[in-house]
Amino acid sequence: MEFFLSLKVSVPLIQIAMLLTLSTLALLFRRVKLALMINYIFALFWGYILSENFNIINGINQMDLKNVFIYFGFGFLVIILALVGFFQSRD
Repeated sequence: MEFFLSLKVSVPLIQIAMLLTLSTLALLFRRVKLALMINYIFALFWGYILSENFNIINGINQMDLKNVFIYFGFGFLVIILALVGFFQSRD
């Protein structure tokens, strides 16, 4: 857990502006699912790709088994909730 608490990620201002612009446009055109996907993509990009110091394999090797299950459990839960929300239609 210490590994995740000490991790620092700096996000370029242009990417934050792009996220806000794309999300705002999607929400203005009432495309809520698209806005949610845009936010998921940016979050994953910033968390896993942009961070040069973060190597997911080394991070998992440093965690104990309980934290690994919690880490992947929450990730799996987010995926399940997103899929349920995307396939549910409101008429």
